[in-house]
Amino acid sequence: MQQTFRALTLSYKVAPIAVREAVSLNEIACKNLLDKIGEFTEARDVLVLSTCNRTEVYYASEKDLSKELIKLIAIEKGFIATKDVSPYFKSITGHEEAVQHLFYVALGLESQVVGDMQIMNQVKKAYQWAADANMAGPFLHRLMHTIFAANKQVVNETAFRDGAASVSYATVELVEELTRGMENPRVLMIGVGEIGADVCDNFRKSSIRNVVIANRTHHKALELAQKTEATAVYWEQVWEEVQKAEVVVSSVPGDCFFIGKSALQNHEAGKAKFFIDLSMPRSIDAELETLEGVRVINIDNIRNRSTAALERRIASIPSVKEIVVDTVAEFQTWTKEMAMSPALQQFKSRLEEIRQQELARYLKNLGDAERAAVEAITKSMLNKIVKLPAIELKAACMRGESEELLNGLSTLFQLEKQEA
Repeated sequence: MQQTFRALTLSYKVAPIAVREAVSLNEIACKNLLDKIGEFTEARDVLVLSTCNRTEVYYASEKDLSKELIKLIAIEKGFIATKDVSPYFKSITGHEEAVQHLFYVALGLESQVVGDMQIMNQVKKAYQWAADANMAGPFLHRLMHTIFAANKQVVNETAFRDGAASVSYATVELVEELTRGMENPRVLMIGVGEIGADVCDNFRKSSIRNVVIANRTHHKALELAQKTEATAVYWEQVWEEVQKAEVVVSSVPGDCFFIGKSALQNHEAGKAKFFIDLSMPRSIDAELETLEGVRVINIDNIRNRSTAALERRIASIPSVKEIVVDTVAEFQTWTKEMAMSPALQQFKSRLEEIRQQELARYLKNLGDAERAAVEAITKSMLNKIVKLPAIELKAACMRGESEELLNGLSTLFQLEKQEA
């Protein structure tokens, strides 16, 4: 089993929103990138994750493939030169560091809104795409299910998932703040993907009652509207609704839908109007702010607004990290045990070869009953002989001393050397 897991990451911590949207990947692009990585590199156990906050590739390879991966991302996004985005990518080449980073990302420790629950669903989707593309091997399968188990432990044993600290909740809080003093403000929600649906669900629990939902697929807008006590409109009415609303929230990627200044030709000068852009790439032109009374707010502006919930979550971070430390240690032990499996299998095969050679010399002189008895006895002896080294190797793995025992076993029985 390889000890060569790596990660290529670009996130909100170092990259401004313009850079993040330049390399952001939708579902089709993520799947295309998986195919390209499989075709043009030696990488295995590949996971492609792209959200509003980050674009990352996790992979196993004997060498650092950062430059190749950045080029493939650029090709998928339709540009050739990578010099403008390359400095914002970080390459994590240490195996254990890359494993821990994926744990931290999936559990929400690296999110803009700490503990944001949406990231786990995004990670699960990325894993499904990897499995569908046959890019997930035993290592990645085991790693992902270990992360899912750790997430359940975090939910059950800590306050890290308590409260309503999320981008969608922070968006609703912001809208309430912006419209304070307005009488029955009209809010337009464009897009009913995961984040759009979560925003609408949070509106249902808020003081905002006049919510309108627009989506290209009308029945999805209608279903969400019925569930959240909102109003659904046909997509053909979206521009009319943009004009009507005091607040426009968009979760539709900017490469599919874009609100420019021309959409506000009839805007009444000085009248307050707010645009909240939750999209990646952005779908609302920042130039709208040149219009009097108009304000544009992007996803970076609304992070960490849910102060009370965040304080509880932040207080739980040490407990979450302890769970990660223990779970990663267990996973690394499994990895080392898997590394010795080929050697043990070779050892058993070598003994079986010797058993068959010796049986061939003597069984021809025995009857059927005697043959069966000797076959059963020698097989039982072989299994017991193999069992003791297996137990000792497992114990050595726990102590971090398995390599010496593996080398001794390989030398004694002339086994082929296995790559780590």
